[in-house]
Amino acid sequence: MSTNKSEIKKVVLAYSGGLDTSIILKWLQETYNCEVVTFTADLGQGEELEPARVKAESMGVEEIYIEDLREEFVSEYVFPMFRANAIYEGEYLLGTSIARPLIAKRLVEIAAETGADAISHGATGKGNDQVRFELGAYALNPDIEVIAPWREWELGSRQSLLEYAEKHDIPVEMKRGKESPYSMDANLLHISYEGGPLEDPWNEPAAEMWRWSVSPEQAPNEATYLELTYEKGDVVAVDGKKMTPAEVLALLNKVGGENGIGRTDIVENRYVGMKSRGAYETPGGSILLKGHRAIESITLDGGTAHLKDEIMPRYAEIIYNGFWFSPEREMLQAAIDHSQTRVNGKVRLRLYKGNIEVVGRESKETLFDEAVATFEEDQGAYNQADAEGFIKLNALRLRTVARRNQSSQEKS
Repeated sequence: MSTNKSEIKKVVLAYSGGLDTSIILKWLQETYNCEVVTFTADLGQGEELEPARVKAESMGVEEIYIEDLREEFVSEYVFPMFRANAIYEGEYLLGTSIARPLIAKRLVEIAAETGADAISHGATGKGNDQVRFELGAYALNPDIEVIAPWREWELGSRQSLLEYAEKHDIPVEMKRGKESPYSMDANLLHISYEGGPLEDPWNEPAAEMWRWSVSPEQAPNEATYLELTYEKGDVVAVDGKKMTPAEVLALLNKVGGENGIGRTDIVENRYVGMKSRGAYETPGGSILLKGHRAIESITLDGGTAHLKDEIMPRYAEIIYNGFWFSPEREMLQAAIDHSQTRVNGKVRLRLYKGNIEVVGRESKETLFDEAVATFEEDQGAYNQADAEGFIKLNALRLRTVARRNQSSQEKS
């Protein structure tokens, strides 16, 4: 480790109040003999955050930051990502990936506000989150010191963590009932599940694992209809009611979950090189993706839409790998946002037992011309005879290749 412990006087810790980060808090105080500032972000994970304040105070922390970042999270991170229709490896809606840059940003900002020498996080040395936190931090402050306890300490098992907690009188919450065997992460965009029975890719996720959604079998027998209103690619109203970005996502999560929307079970390729099996619930995000592609289908021209689809996998990979604050992401974002200036209008969706169907779309800026597209008489809007020359020009190289191949066969 290159960090000189004696030079670290104050550290800002991303703190949840749970066992791992509470142990990290104490470990930082003990190992670095430093003051610790705690930062707890409310990203819509649905947990009471005041206990984190009480616990931090009981461990001698004097500077405690607990911040509601839900609106910033959705408006400045989630919505820009969904303008790109971003999806990693064809399935993952990047719920954890997109939350990390905002946390990293606030860690760096709080370090500057409090005069801290370093920041710290509880991500393990095997996962993607260590990369995302640290790349984000270095992009915003190239000289920031980062302390990653999981890469330094010798506490390699849950039992060793419990023993450390007992030795240092760190309270361990004993949850009622059976403890979840999964490692979970939640925010307004999704909830993820890893570890436990999921470590065998053959094991089907247990029905009781899911928290946000009913199974499609248990969803209502009647469909639910939603009308989404778009301005510049973002949803600004649901069923005609104006809402903030966070309110939109919270409502879509609720309605989607009630209709069995948004469950995925995937094996993904982590940036650090290993494969990981995870299960995700992203009901609101699944609705956003379907709706956005629908409004784009009538407001974007074909060339723009196809180019967006070509760059999307690269854009998604950039976010997954932790490069939100990189020049390449900002460059792509500028192009994506420019494409959204006329993505305005309404989309009507039908939710039924895990499915999302687009059943209507309209826009004052639509490019869909019924006079051209109709199968009925088009009053001269399109001359079908023009297609012959178009086809022959496009067939020229194919016919040339075919003639060469026929000539070769005849000679042989």
